[in-house]
Amino acid sequence: MKKYIPIEEGDFYLTPEGYKCFTEQYHLKRGYCCESGCRHCPYGFNKNTNTSKKN
Repeated sequence: MKKYIPIEEGDFYLTPEGYKCFTEQYHLKRGYCCESGCRHCPYGFNKNTNTSKKN
């Protein structure tokens, strides 16, 4: 079971289309890469090559 991460100010912003976009701050709090190709992935995951630049 994944642990619950409370969302705080600065964890996301709304895109012009109205979607939540999680920031690097949130991803670092979560502590792992979900390998979904997130816009602000601090782990460097590339969805096209299925590789990470950072550990």
